[in-house]
Amino acid sequence: MTLILLFIAACFLAYSNGANDNFKGVATLFGSRTTNYKKAINWATITTFSGSIAAIFLAEELVKNFSGKGLVPNELILMPIFAISIVIGAAITVFIATKVGMPISTTHSLVGALFGAGVMAIGSEFNFIKLGKTFLMPLIVSPLLAAVLSLIVYVIFRYTRKKLKITKNSGIDIDESLKIDTATTSAHNMTAVKVSTTIRHVKTETYNGKLLGITAQKILDSLHFLSAGVVSFARGLNDTPKIVGLLLIINTLDIQWGMIAVAITMALGGLINAKKVGTLMSKKITPMNSGQGFTANLITGVLVTTASIHGLPVSTTHVSVGSIFGIGTITKKANPKMISKILLSWVLTLPIAALISGLLFKVLQLI
Repeated sequence: MTLILLFIAACFLAYSNGANDNFKGVATLFGSRTTNYKKAINWATITTFSGSIAAIFLAEELVKNFSGKGLVPNELILMPIFAISIVIGAAITVFIATKVGMPISTTHSLVGALFGAGVMAIGSEFNFIKLGKTFLMPLIVSPLLAAVLSLIVYVIFRYTRKKLKITKNSGIDIDESLKIDTATTSAHNMTAVKVSTTIRHVKTETYNGKLLGITAQKILDSLHFLSAGVVSFARGLNDTPKIVGLLLIINTLDIQWGMIAVAITMALGGLINAKKVGTLMSKKITPMNSGQGFTANLITGVLVTTASIHGLPVSTTHVSVGSIFGIGTITKKANPKMISKILLSWVLTLPIAALISGLLFKVLQLI
């Protein structure tokens, strides 16, 4: 029964992860109006699922790290209530953030939950040195590195574009939305319908010029879709083994089947519950065009893929937000208030996850 509960808890975490994280790889596609929300989330789902399957062959080191090995004694790792506490603590934290609309890190939540349950179980015997070196350092450094790299690469790309005599063309798109309100009048029990239309004028930028006989905008859009796919693939590759690592104690469940179960549940979370966080990532950090979105995705994809292969538990959220913010810094259009809110949610993630998992571990010990 306990092992079944652990599996269900892991699926809940995977669902929450998909809801909060799946759209992040394609946020620039939607934010730059390269495509609509439905096409963006479908592309994210396909490529994230592919990354999750690839994790079966490429991410063995991450599975070991997130099983807790090296942080706590092996006998504690084999306790189902330890894993359950970690999974549920992280899942609740991510699920709450998703409902609020904040893009937080599942990696960060898992680290906090590992810390909370581990300290509650063994106190000072917890390996704080490995926690800092293996987990916290990559989480802190990666968004800063992403911001700096995206800023530098964008400057290089902009210089190259001008040398190739590819110019930008500004235009106005009309964004029209329809709102229908209904109300029932008590006098005659009739329903009144009120229809209102909201029209927004949105500034858009496209690129003029050709390369090898193909329009620059078409090439850029293709590269942008490809880079978004790379980011989503990298996220599936990096996040799936973190969740599966906590299922290692279920000896009757093959790791490959665990990966597949997590991949499917993660995809469902993204398809059903990703819109709130996705809109924030796409529209509220900084306005961007397709070239800027491509640059941010390129940096995110390279950093997360490299980290996954080397077993470093970076956060796709942190890297992606860092890359987008780096672009917003160079264009001077970043929204500092929104970044402040996101940073606050990041600061709160670890202690909230630690508190929930630590308390849950104590409760499960008493049952």
